Amino acid sequence: MKKTFVCDESMIITIPIGSLKYVQEGPLMPEKFHCVYKDSYKVFSINGKPKPLGAAQAIAGVFIITLGLIFTQTKDIILFYTQPSILFVVSGMLSYAAGQSPNMHVAKLSFSLNILSFFWSAAAICLCALWFPADLKLHEGIRGLILSLLIIEMFMALFLIYWLSKAICRQQFNTLPIILLKRGD
Repeated sequence: MKKTFVCDESMIITIPIGSLKYVQEGPLMPEKFHCVYKDSYKVFSINGKPKPLGAAQAIAGVFIITLGLIFTQTKDIILFYTQPSILFVVSGMLSYAAGQSPNMHVAKLSFSLNILSFFWSAAAICLCALWFPADLKLHEGIRGLILSLLIIEMFMALFLIYWLSKAICRQQFNTLPIILLKRGD
């Protein structure tokens, strides 16, 4: 017969019991006890830093879109890799929301949009590198700024994908708690 439950130490219940000497004076088991649960979503919220990274991701996306809109008068090719950066803004807002409240639907949507953001930023980096202008120094600087922001976006999306995968991809129903009884002596 295959075991259906595995003890993986993700839930530890500690119950302090009274001394066996004083059983007649009071109850052996307390009315309240302490339960510690290692929730991977809380680890994501604490170690993954989704709120500041989500805010930075959204701000960088807005900055890339703004730079693309400013320089469309000279080169229309800039729109090809700056306008789809609205995905960074939406992904950043969802990452911020996923860190704000523990809603698994928001976290899953943020996870999927961060995957799309990662692939879009990699594609946009390639497009930006291929169509690097050589006409004006100002355009070279702006294009370099856009390229550096796209690289930052790619690494932020990769970092958030890592931590969101830890929060989402878990076995939550296949665990048994560890119960520790502590004597009051």
